[in-house]
Amino acid sequence: MKFVDMVNIKQGSHSVRRFSQGNTLPLVCLPNALNMFAPQTDTSRGPWYYHPSDRSFEGVRLTHQPSPWAGDFSCLCFLPEMDKLVIDPALRWSGFHPEKAVLKPHVMEYYLLRYKTNFKLSPTDTGAIMSIDASLAEGRPLFAIIPFNFDTKIEVDKESRMALGYTCAYTEAPFKDDFKMYFVLHFDCDIVDIATEQVGDKANAVGVYLAKKNYTVRVASSFISVEQAKWNLERELFGKSFEEVEQEAENLWEGLLSRLQIEANEKIKRTFYSCLYRAFVYPNKFYEIAKDGKAYHVVPQTGEIKEGVSYTNNGFWDTYRTVYPFYSIVRPEFINEIVEGYLNIYDDTGVLPRWLTPSEVNYMPGNLIEAVFADASVKNLLTEENARRAYEATVKNSRWVSKDWRVGRKFVNEYECLGYVPYDKCNESVNETLDCAYGDFCISALAEKCNELAVAEEYAKRSKNYANLFDKESGFMRAKDSFGKFREDFDCFAWGRDYTEGSAWQNSFAVPQDYEGLAALYGGKEEFLKKIDELFATPPYYKAVGYPLEIHEMTEMAAVDFGQCAISNQPSFHIPFLYAEFGEKERSYAIVKRMVDEVFSYEDNGYPGDEDNGTMACWYIFAVLGFYPMCPGKTEFTVSGAIVDSAKLVLNERTTELTHKIEGKNKVDYWDILSFD
Repeated sequence: MKFVDMVNIKQGSHSVRRFSQGNTLPLVCLPNALNMFAPQTDTSRGPWYYHPSDRSFEGVRLTHQPSPWAGDFSCLCFLPEMDKLVIDPALRWSGFHPEKAVLKPHVMEYYLLRYKTNFKLSPTDTGAIMSIDASLAEGRPLFAIIPFNFDTKIEVDKESRMALGYTCAYTEAPFKDDFKMYFVLHFDCDIVDIATEQVGDKANAVGVYLAKKNYTVRVASSFISVEQAKWNLERELFGKSFEEVEQEAENLWEGLLSRLQIEANEKIKRTFYSCLYRAFVYPNKFYEIAKDGKAYHVVPQTGEIKEGVSYTNNGFWDTYRTVYPFYSIVRPEFINEIVEGYLNIYDDTGVLPRWLTPSEVNYMPGNLIEAVFADASVKNLLTEENARRAYEATVKNSRWVSKDWRVGRKFVNEYECLGYVPYDKCNESVNETLDCAYGDFCISALAEKCNELAVAEEYAKRSKNYANLFDKESGFMRAKDSFGKFREDFDCFAWGRDYTEGSAWQNSFAVPQDYEGLAALYGGKEEFLKKIDELFATPPYYKAVGYPLEIHEMTEMAAVDFGQCAISNQPSFHIPFLYAEFGEKERSYAIVKRMVDEVFSYEDNGYPGDEDNGTMACWYIFAVLGFYPMCPGKTEFTVSGAIVDSAKLVLNERTTELTHKIEGKNKVDYWDILSFD
């Protein structure tokens, strides 16, 4: 069986605003592509515009949505219709049979009952090819190009069989006022007529009437220019049939999915490869190859076109934990380009990104891109030039006092003076402090690789700042004010306020750089593990103190009972492995296996919470392989024990048996994992 046949790209899509079982979309795309495509089944739900229980098809959406919480940008909808252009989604939708629909990483296919039309799509990097067969339908076939209510222009050139234009659809991230995505569609038959209809007060939809009921549409887009969109179309799609494009897309996915080959029961295998697909979707390219063969990207805030690669759709607070350590093993050749893309953003804007879509939205605390850089550097995955650029960028960023709340570290002067971020100045101050201390460790690692030993020593000392918030009496990290006093009305079950998407229970153990030092604060290993025992034994109770309502992460923690370990969200990801970190891997194995068995699957409801840009998917992959990156920025992994029967890594026709590498070990080094037989 092909690896793509093991993948359910709908995994995690059975979600709603108040309860996430992944909050994913079934994205048909190439790995890390510029553009993605998803079926739109009910846009009345806003960013939750797809749900697997729907039986309505409003069109296929060209999308760039990294998460429903971030929303979509530069998006369009396409729909084959008959006779009359209908753009209102409440009126234009067609029913379909879900059991007959095809959704795979490289292809989607729907039969639209209302229009008696078979619709197929297969993606390229910047576009897609669509095959429409309405030969059984009565009336005149038309292809609808439907923008959202943003400034949009669409022109149709009958002679060249093209529709081309731009849309300015964007989210809350800072954009140039007229930030555009340009697009070109080419039809393989004559255009006989066009129709237009207004969308809101800012855009017009276009219906292209075609001479044939069986036709092909090729589409490509560009953030640079309409001429670049034409070039993208030409180099990726011209001269290729639908079958050829589909085969190329399938080959790309097969090549990546086959890099990890496991033996396990059917449920684990299907879940594993569904997660593996998800791990390769983000981050997305945000650059294009021009006719001169060079890469160029646009700066969303200014509209400037710059030479070099760029990447987007990534929240580093989430992804540093699992995605980049995963890539370092399975796609090591890819890491330098991604990091270079982020460094180019730093050069473009003067600040390191925190949460990109495509520019900065500042959703989470810290500047955890520091961990991405450090992990790549200590594993020798960066060029010497990029390692130096990463070091210099992180040092400058850590000392820079930003006047924009979206970027930079928060309350830099207070952190440097007090050794923590005070709660009377900053919300979520405990997480900000812990993330700064860990970030300092990462900067120290970068400095050491660049032989900047004095700076490495300085930041290594700063990385111990986590201890300034430790309260021995309660056994938690607690917020302090500017005068060094703990917050008096402390409640270990209070979510928010001093903590990010959790309480003191979930957020007090975020000291990946120094677990031994953290344990020493408790009085040693035994006392520390007793606290972790207490965490798992305490019921999943919560109070919405720092939030005006119950946020979905609270609901999801309580939906499964792992005590106060909210495996549904990133702050708890490392907690099950803390036993193994201190040599008791059997206890970690038991908990991790329960989680793997009980709250993960390949089904549409297959995640216990938000699958953020591959983060939770990669957690599952590490969990079943049996080793986990407890501290990105170090080369060692903590071994909990393989849940799969066997696993091998295949890179460049070389194979290594991963299960053999970890057998009988408590820790395994990166270099041991990549030592091929």
